[in-house]
Amino acid sequence: MATGVDERPVRIVDAPLAPPAENLGLLSVFKRRYLLKLLVQREISGRYSNSILGVFWSYINPLTQFCVYWLFMGEIMGMSDAKGMENYPIHLFAGLVIVHFFTETFGAGTRSLLGNKGLLKKMAMPKEMFPVASMLVSLYHLVPATLILVIVCVFSGWTPSWDTVPALLLALGIVMSLGTGLALVFSLANVFFRDFGSVVNIVTNYIRFGVPMMYPFTMIEGFLGDKAWIYLLNPIADAVMLFQQAFWVGATPDPEKSAATLPDDLWMWGLGALGASLVLLVIAQLIFSKHENKIPERLT
Repeated sequence: MATGVDERPVRIVDAPLAPPAENLGLLSVFKRRYLLKLLVQREISGRYSNSILGVFWSYINPLTQFCVYWLFMGEIMGMSDAKGMENYPIHLFAGLVIVHFFTETFGAGTRSLLGNKGLLKKMAMPKEMFPVASMLVSLYHLVPATLILVIVCVFSGWTPSWDTVPALLLALGIVMSLGTGLALVFSLANVFFRDFGSVVNIVTNYIRFGVPMMYPFTMIEGFLGDKAWIYLLNPIADAVMLFQQAFWVGATPDPEKSAATLPDDLWMWGLGALGASLVLLVIAQLIFSKHENKIPERLT
């Protein structure tokens, strides 16, 4: 005789309640690689939407920058002769490529939480996802600029050496970890105080003059003397010189002479900068995790 009562067994799970988006910090971001990929694709497609040339602008912009620096600073202003450097435009452009990677990561990452507040209110996801996605978008734009740099170096008689790839990877590691760490902290701060977005814009304006991009490191040694090591405490300066070690040195007529304009212990400083950047990234993650629960109420 049917009673009309559903007699299916009820399953009871004896487990503590957990939030819908359990957050393990940056580990959670890479555990959700598919979502991270969608965010990166969304940012890239949004940037080039309604554009005739689309993604080709990522090649045109760095090529245009190189031509401008080569013509005005290398040829018209004669900076190569004035500073005693061979292939000055490549020296400058190599620094510009890695500096732009950092400033774009830092700036876009700082704005990432506010720029995606609609998604943050609707979906349960690690909030670190957005600064990391900004860094990956910047890395995507780094590829065309680096390709242009390689082509120019090849036409200049570039001879890669054994340390080309290690120097390139070390420079990228420094900028990726440092830029992401700063983006985590400043994106959080920008949610609470909108002034931080403007602060970042001001800071990035001075970064180009705080690295040996428009001038050689020997000028800093001549100015600071025995205290030149203070200048090397800047991880971005170390990354710039590693990038120049990878590309510019081998593109000059006398690579040994060009390498002598860089610090003798550049590798030590580079590894130290990477270690410091990773420590900063861990500290930034701890700060972010401590205050991220207050982010939704501030996104109004």
